[in-house]
Amino acid sequence: MYFPYGRTEVEYLKGRDKILAAVIDKVGHVDREVDTDLFSSVVHHIIGQQISTKAQATIWARMKAQFGEVNAESVSAADIDTLQSLGMTFRKAEYIKDFAVKVKTGEFALQEISQLPDSEAIQALASLKGIGVWTAEMILLFCLQRPDIFSFDDLAIQRGLRMVYHHRKIDRKLFEKYRRRFSPYCSVASLYLWAVAGGAIPEMKDYAPKKNRRK
Repeated sequence: MYFPYGRTEVEYLKGRDKILAAVIDKVGHVDREVDTDLFSSVVHHIIGQQISTKAQATIWARMKAQFGEVNAESVSAADIDTLQSLGMTFRKAEYIKDFAVKVKTGEFALQEISQLPDSEAIQALASLKGIGVWTAEMILLFCLQRPDIFSFDDLAIQRGLRMVYHHRKIDRKLFEKYRRRFSPYCSVASLYLWAVAGGAIPEMKDYAPKKNRRK
């Protein structure tokens, strides 16, 4: 399943920004896979922090083989050593165990998250061990499929903005200007900025000073 968007979102963004319109036309439709289960999405995102996509996929496959269904019942019953043996760090194993126990006992009302507005949902998810604001924002976009997510803490989105609009630096004030321009369809704008940052338009370059670029 891919993040859902279509003509309404695209035409709105193109009408708001001619430069982004050209990017959208050049890149075409962007297919980004989304999760459908909130519990497994949180676990998946904790696993994926600071490791490669390939390593994340390997650990996730081991979890599914170990538990069958990755849910609060199965994960909370596992000990830390079992989780760590699947390839994750001890700290991540602790975070995942803590999350599973809180969901199982009802201390964390996971199913209520989908009913909350974006800011409250982000705040609630970020209260969990191992989940920061950026991770919470990614969960809202890639699991709950919220339409208006635009993450200042996402380095690839900042890179995409620099490449598309020829900025040397993206500070909070400039970022908020683009947020206002793209809202209420910031999530779709994010898909295109990620595509550009990933090389979808090879002739576009990063305008950040070289010493500030991450390798």
